[in-house]
Amino acid sequence: MNQDYIKLNDWSIIEEGFDKENVKSSESIFSLGNGAMGQRANFEEKYSGPTFQGSYIGGVYYPDKTRVGWWKNGYPEYFAKVINAPSWIGINVLVDGEPLDLNTCSRVDNFRRELNMKEGVYYRSFIATLKNDKKVDVKVTRFLSLDLDEVGAIRYEITAVKEDLTVTFSPFLDSGITNEDSNWDDKFWNTTSISSQGNQAFIEAHTMKTNFETCTFMDCQMEYKGKIQNKPDETEEKELWVGHAYQQKIEKGSTVAFYKLGGYTVSRNHKGANLVEAAKEVLGKATKQGFDALLEAQKKAWEGIWEMSDITIEGDTKAQQGIRFNIFQLNQTYLGKDSRLNIGPKGFTGEKYGGSTYWDTEAYCIPFYMATKNHHVARNLLKYRYNHLEKAIANAKKLGFTNGAALYPMVTMNGEECHNEWEITFEEIHRNGAIAFAIYNYFRYTGDYSYIPEMGLEVLIGIARFWHQRATFSKQKNKYVILGVTGPNEYENNVNNNWYTNYMARWCIQYALEQLDKVKAGYKEDYDRIIGYTKLSKSETDEWKEVADAMYFPFSDQLGIYLQQDGFLDKELVTVEDLPKSQRPINQKWSWDRILRSPYIKQADVLQGFYFFEDHFSEEDLEKHFDFYEPFTVHESSLSPCVHSIQAAKLDRMEQAYQFYLRTSRLDLDDYNKEVEEGLHITSMAGTWMSIVEGFGGMRIKNDKLSFTPRIPKEWDSYSFKINFRNRILKILVDKSGAHFELEGDHEMSIRLNGERLVLQPVAKNPVQ
Repeated sequence: MNQDYIKLNDWSIIEEGFDKENVKSSESIFSLGNGAMGQRANFEEKYSGPTFQGSYIGGVYYPDKTRVGWWKNGYPEYFAKVINAPSWIGINVLVDGEPLDLNTCSRVDNFRRELNMKEGVYYRSFIATLKNDKKVDVKVTRFLSLDLDEVGAIRYEITAVKEDLTVTFSPFLDSGITNEDSNWDDKFWNTTSISSQGNQAFIEAHTMKTNFETCTFMDCQMEYKGKIQNKPDETEEKELWVGHAYQQKIEKGSTVAFYKLGGYTVSRNHKGANLVEAAKEVLGKATKQGFDALLEAQKKAWEGIWEMSDITIEGDTKAQQGIRFNIFQLNQTYLGKDSRLNIGPKGFTGEKYGGSTYWDTEAYCIPFYMATKNHHVARNLLKYRYNHLEKAIANAKKLGFTNGAALYPMVTMNGEECHNEWEITFEEIHRNGAIAFAIYNYFRYTGDYSYIPEMGLEVLIGIARFWHQRATFSKQKNKYVILGVTGPNEYENNVNNNWYTNYMARWCIQYALEQLDKVKAGYKEDYDRIIGYTKLSKSETDEWKEVADAMYFPFSDQLGIYLQQDGFLDKELVTVEDLPKSQRPINQKWSWDRILRSPYIKQADVLQGFYFFEDHFSEEDLEKHFDFYEPFTVHESSLSPCVHSIQAAKLDRMEQAYQFYLRTSRLDLDDYNKEVEEGLHITSMAGTWMSIVEGFGGMRIKNDKLSFTPRIPKEWDSYSFKINFRNRILKILVDKSGAHFELEGDHEMSIRLNGERLVLQPVAKNPVQ
């Protein structure tokens, strides 16, 4: 049974009623981020119950030494982890000397929290009866500024319910924090300076080993009956902690408001010696505006984001809430401002997967950012990989590859491989293919070819060299084979001839050869530079071609389908339908040995290949493979349901497509995998967007033009979305009567609708900036 305490609402995530069992899950679900930093929805006041404290800074990590009892050549020495940063949100509260703590209160009434996605603001309210029988009505407003992305803001209001009270606010900064996820309980932070100046305080600390220097800061004031108090009544400094105290007597029925601005300045953006001054400067900007103006600016900034990225669904609140939650979290995680950053599978909502970059970015996230931002945002994601090419070559060299072969890491913060499971580190090499596919996909969608001669061709050469060397010629098969791999389906390790991996390898080589010819013909200067640098020769590319032309693909003549890998049909082929529900999810109920011998698929490798290379296969091919593999798929990867939704929609199996859509869009809201307290599934949220735009909307690029084959679930009255296609803004509305298009700009645009050419005229002169 899935959790069901989140209330249905088109624009907000709402929890009503205080249940201690939901605290950790809600800390994930109500998380905040602004692309530069983020935090779980921990309470500002003390909470003595079970909690997962988490504040994170984009790009700041620690190389936690790998914990294994054995070692292999080429094995990464550390697992890079986004680390819990010094906390700035804390505000301890005393009511007539009694701590406000929802875990120990006599009663908690009218508890409500709301993540208002339209505004980018988190609200929390409750009435608490403390152990001393004092009663307070509390309202909290919190957001992380998009305009001043080093700053977050809190307004904490307390109303005396039944008698006069003395309230003490004790805001603090704390660098004595630890990670929930740590291999050796290393000390991640070294605190170097604690200072307090008036109503401001600062903690300077740097990460061990990586030496990221940070300043955590706060600026506080209290307001009662129109009177502002800036100067604290008391200041206390400890070894890893600094706090202030503000005390106020309040009359029955009256309200005292406490304001706290806080955040981080980091040596990634400022000189390490100037972090306190940088903090004072940004605080000066924030305090000059004031809380209310900052809040209005936040709402306006989010209005601009939603103007382009919103998807509306009429007639189905559950579906509407799901897609907006996904879009909201994607924009909280990454806004494309900094090419040094990327998208971690948990974003700023937890520590699982280390907060690092996976192949998810290229396979799932780039389409969302290409269509809802300008093309520079997606280009920055590709630039991130180009900037790490030398380390990808070094990663391959550690494993014995030569001559500039590049193996991009499965998990990385800085380009180095830092994953600590051998069957993934060494074997899940299909990630190389996702990098190359993203380059192809970027040009196909944006029409911006400049990335390839400037940067992308070097990446493609490194990847092609890897596949050429990784393939082995089998005399028995008279084909090239790829041995000892793990495909996207991580429930089968160390297999031979994973179809998806082999297909990707062939395609990558072919695509690299095509781009070499294209750059040679049209960008001679870039071509000469790249050939000179890589020392690529015709004899080498001839060898590439030989491997691609003779690649082996496991196939069943009896079933007429490609096999996931050699020997898949040797398994006991019992479908998921015949698997008792008490055995699900199998990754929490079964031994790894049993999973590896089973036919059950975490995410279907073959269908992932059919998704990427849809044009290579007929619809009949897709149907045959979908019918075979879907019944064995347990969807215990967050990346799985969206692809199945897209393909079910293409096959006009709308009920199935709709159910897969609900699963991917509400994966975290409904906690399908019983793990939401660890953090949200950020990268798969981009797949949710794809399941509507590419699945139900049927959007494709065909013959260099946009093409649509829209369908609508019976549960919906209509749905609409916007896309930015080559700097042209197109809005698509689909209802029961068909599809309707609205084009912004000055020039007409030709598209295809259900295979027929349609010329769209602009409805308003509103050119894209």
